[in-house]
Amino acid sequence: MAEFTVGDLLVAGISITDGVFDGTVVLLLDADESGTLGVVLNKVTQIDLSSALPTWAGMVSEPQALFDGGPVSQQGAICLAEPWSEAEEPPGWRAVSGRIGLLNLDTPVEIAEGTYRHLRVFAGYAGWDAGQLERELEFDMWHVVPALPSDVFDPDPATLWRRVLRRQGGELGLLSTWTASAELN
Repeated sequence: MAEFTVGDLLVAGISITDGVFDGTVVLLLDADESGTLGVVLNKVTQIDLSSALPTWAGMVSEPQALFDGGPVSQQGAICLAEPWSEAEEPPGWRAVSGRIGLLNLDTPVEIAEGTYRHLRVFAGYAGWDAGQLERELEFDMWHVVPALPSDVFDPDPATLWRRVLRRQGGELGLLSTWTASAELN
């Protein structure tokens, strides 16, 4: 069975056709004995970010949009950020993996301005109860792959799933050419 850790990517397998996670790439943010959680990196919402979080809207990376982090707690927001400085941890920021971390949106915007190279806001998150993700991995519903820092703030989220698979090479790389139309496979 595939092992996973915080900072890894979960790439949806072709068997996921639930309308929620099809073709998604999830960054794992937390994993312990009670379960696992992450955010979907490649789904943009139709919600206007400048209406939802007007003070943060001008600071987010391209595309400047509110992302759909997953089906759990969609009324809440999670912010991922990469600080400019590698020498310090800015107020309200906590590292998740390398220089990618969670930024508390209660942090005064004045403190955050000019502090982050990249910033992205997600409505909701993806969550798995204890053992649930492990069972889904046994059925190849997800593929665990290493994340690149650029994956988290990718400016072209619509093609992220295929590009992440392609760079894996081998059988996973071949999945990047998969299409839902069987006659085209």
